[in-house]
Amino acid sequence: MSDVRVTAETDGADQILTEDALDFVAGLQRTFGARRDDLIDARRTRREEIGRTRRIDFRDDTGDIRDGDWSVAPAPDALLDRRVEITGPCDPKMAINALNSGAKVWLADLEDASTPHWRNVIGGQLSLYDAHRRQLEFTSPEGKHYALGDGDGDLAVPIVRPRGWHLDEAHVEVDGRPTVGALVDFGLHFFHNAQELLDRGQGPYYYLPKMESHLEARLWNDVFVHAQETLGIPHGTIRATVLIETITAAFEMDEILYELRDHASGLNAGRWDYLFSVIKNFRDAGPSFVLPDRNAVTMTAPFMRAYTELLVSTCHRRGAFAMGGMAAFIPSRRDPEVNEQALTKVRADKEREAGAGFDGSWVAHPDLVPVCREEFDEILGDKPNQVDRLRPDVSVTADDLLDIAATPGEVTLDGVRGNIEVALRYLEAWLGGSGAVGIHNLMEDAATAEIARSQVWQWIHNATETSTGEVVTEDLARRILDEQYAEIRAESGAEEFGANLLADARALFEQVALTDEYVDFLTLPAYDLVASESEV
Repeated sequence: MSDVRVTAETDGADQILTEDALDFVAGLQRTFGARRDDLIDARRTRREEIGRTRRIDFRDDTGDIRDGDWSVAPAPDALLDRRVEITGPCDPKMAINALNSGAKVWLADLEDASTPHWRNVIGGQLSLYDAHRRQLEFTSPEGKHYALGDGDGDLAVPIVRPRGWHLDEAHVEVDGRPTVGALVDFGLHFFHNAQELLDRGQGPYYYLPKMESHLEARLWNDVFVHAQETLGIPHGTIRATVLIETITAAFEMDEILYELRDHASGLNAGRWDYLFSVIKNFRDAGPSFVLPDRNAVTMTAPFMRAYTELLVSTCHRRGAFAMGGMAAFIPSRRDPEVNEQALTKVRADKEREAGAGFDGSWVAHPDLVPVCREEFDEILGDKPNQVDRLRPDVSVTADDLLDIAATPGEVTLDGVRGNIEVALRYLEAWLGGSGAVGIHNLMEDAATAEIARSQVWQWIHNATETSTGEVVTEDLARRILDEQYAEIRAESGAEEFGANLLADARALFEQVALTDEYVDFLTLPAYDLVASESEV
């Protein structure tokens, strides 16, 4: 314990950061931290190669895995039916609403829908601890009481999403160095809850975000084996669903499932981070890799359709679940017209996914659970999934996955303005501790904000011309930024309200969108701004 140091305080930490729990996390860090560092370095090397060749292809050295006859481990009973999964952060109110929503699964998000403020890191673990023991309750400042079991039917099965490999946790140091955020999130959750979940007929289930290669999946698998052995949990108890949300991972779906085959549950089409990854990796590859306005890029674009068809085909061939992504539209209980538009668009999205062979999909609001369920019920009937629906007709090539140029749509001045506004508003909210934010009836999280700022960067560096003839330059972007900053300040109604956060958000946007050097993740410099906080 003398070499494990917690550098910040927050409510409830004593319950989570016990001596044994910290020793367990320290063991993970000492065993796997250096390998994580090497894999992050390998990402940079691969990106340099992509920038040089403007190309990605399926690996020559893993062809035997792609051609082999193998399957992942059979799904546990608790995960056989995943037709509706609701996503959201792990604060008590959101957790209770998600668990009571009628969805089959709750994606308990410690990643993009949250922020790594220390109070959120610990608060999320506390919510999960209580939720797994059916003792989570919450009373709002207005006096409204929330408790598990308020909704109809069974509670959703929790699947926890830890942070991606790229983020550190500055508030827990092992041997004088920050820990890997993913190991902190996973380690604390697994240590406190694995046996409890088994006793309740479920298990420790995880969503794994932002992986870029099968070697990163191998690292996760080794973490799982180590964790199970250390705590005496049977091998294969953990089940992991991998988000295929990077363009490089799309070329290694078989390999990723193979590495995790004793622990794999499926793959998810993480559409928003996938778009971000396409822009990020081909940001300097020329006009043929420049996407139109982000709202113009739909799942029917040729390169997105190729990605989802390959995902479904790969999963079902290996006996794994293929999970659909989240439509960004959110309903409104105050505006019937907005509500109807959102329901219509989400229904069309889920109808497409169910028809394409997905076994379930994501929603971000309880009001969307029935919409998603109805569309999958129409296809599934009494079956829990459609894993047995193979897709021998699917043949996706590298050219199909990289056919960005065939995407319909234009870059517009409104698109530039919209990206800057969303990024600025989101970054202000993120710095304040909110990772999922409704902006103009769309759910924005770190992934969609990454698209917004990355498109601005790419459009500037490719001197992209808008549909009305303006060339996107740094000067144009700064002029729009000035306008949006002034509008948001004026909305506050008070000169000082949110002024510091908004000013920090503006400076952060300039750093990640308006400089020559491209920052890999906006959350890295954003975290630097908040990591020094000590919160009680």
